Order: sequence, then structure tokens, then C-alpha cells
Amino acid sequence: MSTPPSSPRLLGPAEVRSLAARLDLRPTKQRGQNFVIDANTVRRIVRESGVTGADVVVEVGPGLGSLTLALLETGAEVTAIEVDPLLAEQLPETIATHAPGCEDRVRVVPADALQVAELPGPPPTALVANLPYNVSVPVLLHLLALLPSLEHGLVMVQAEVADRLAAGPGSRTYGVPSVKAAWFADVRRAGAVGRNVFWPAPNVDSGLVAWTRRDPPTSAVSREQVFAVVDAAFAQRRKALRGALRGLAGSAEAAAAALAGAGVDPMARGESLGIDAFVRIAEQLESGREGPERMGEVPR
Repeated sequence: MSTPPSSPRLLGPAEVRSLAARLDLRPTKQRGQNFVIDANTVRRIVRESGVTGADVVVEVGPGLGSLTLALLETGAEVTAIEVDPLLAEQLPETIATHAPGCEDRVRVVPADALQVAELPGPPPTALVANLPYNVSVPVLLHLLALLPSLEHGLVMVQAEVADRLAAGPGSRTYGVPSVKAAWFADVRRAGAVGRNVFWPAPNVDSGLVAWTRRDPPTSAVSREQVFAVVDAAFAQRRKALRGALRGLAGSAEAAAAALAGAGVDPMARGESLGIDAFVRIAEQLESGREGPERMGEVPR
């Protein structure tokens, strides 16, 4: 992919507020609308993401286009998913004004990212986004599952969520998001972002999470079956796995047998296990079932 003919002009505080005023836009908490108004921050996000001109980037919630313009600086293509019809309609005009010559490298998908089943254009290779904080984990997991072509990326989320996504077994913040993200990728914390780079300023701190795709664990059971075990293990964090998995296994005794077969102490807790251990437990639970009473595959 070629370098853009002219470098995009990024949005600053005045441009963001001017655009919002012209659109009569009132950012809503419901859609997690906090727009980045600092050019250095969006350039930092793009730099940490590792995006190059060879990438096709999925961006969720482009808003007024601050991050989109910074992504275009690299020469990459961008597929932008925007749930707000007003913002989705405005984005091509913003690109034409601030990044003339780059219009053909942007595709706008007016949709809820959680409901997207396919995307136009070539298979995306990167995901870079300032994710709406109220749905950040479900959106990230949905797109990682939907788009196996994704190789790397970086998302900005609430600081507490960033800690959870990047946490390892045994950590105080380790939980369901940590384990499920680890199925798809190696995840790491990539820095913090202050509140003053947003308009309106959020009431929480933000963090950057970078990830690199990894091959999922090799197993005879499905991702949905493994995730069902993860959900049950953390539903009551203080419970030992023998009791926490009782419902899935059919009894505490069956759960204990499956755990022993997986090489896991039945009195251990979910927070001490990595993704591979959860896979082994799911395999043992499945092999212990007979006939039609097999573990249900409910998407998570």
C-alpha cells in the first residue's frame, strides 16, 4: 500500500469542539463517547500498536476521526465501525477535509461492533481502537473470535480493565477477561493515558493494552466449552474449583474427578490457573460425560 500523498492534519481540541458544535453533538455515556483531543496521544497509540502501511486496520468507535487520521498517517487501510449514525455519516467528510487523497483507504461500517458478523474489504490484520469502556471486553473478544486474520493491535480501555486483560495467573486482577484474552493472544500493558486528553474528560483513568495473536490451545473441545468452564470457575471467586464446577460436572465428586484427571488440585481456585489448565479441565469434563449429556456449547 502506498504512502498517502499528503500527511493528514490531525484533530486538536479546537477542531474536535468545532466539529461537535457543527453536528450539534452531545457525547453520551450510553455509547461511551469520550473523544481524544490530543494529537500526540493518537500518534502514541498508533506507534505502540505497530501498525504499518501494510496493515488493514479495524477501528471501533472512530467518533470524530482523531485516531482514524493518525492511522492513515502510516499508509494503512482502515475499516471503521461506528454505531452512531451521525458520526458514521460525518467521518468520510472529515477524512476528505483533513486527509485529502486518503478517502479510498477508509471504509465506514455503520453498525454495532457487537452485532457485526462480517466486514467489507480485505481481511483485517490489526485492531486499534479507543473502545467504549462499558463494552470494551465483549467487543474485543467478539472481534478476535470473528476475525482470525487479526495479527496484532492495541486498544485503549478503562485502566482497571487494562490491568485485568493483561493480568497473569495468581494476580489480584486476574479473572475471566484475562483467561479469555489469553486464548487468542499474548497481551501486555502498554502504558497509561491521562484524563485531560479527552473531551469530555472521563471519570476514570485509561490504559493501553497491546496484543499479538497466538495459536489457540490444541484441543478436542471447543472454545465455547472451555469458556463455560472459565465462567463457572470465576462465578464465585472464593469457591474452590471442586464446588465452583459442580454445576457443570453434575456433582462435586464428578468435578473433583475431572480436576484430578486434569492435574489440578480440586481445592485450587480459578485465579491460580492459566488457559491451558482450563482446556484440560474442559477435556476431562467432556470425556466424563456419556451419551447426550455432553457439555453444552453456549457461545460466550
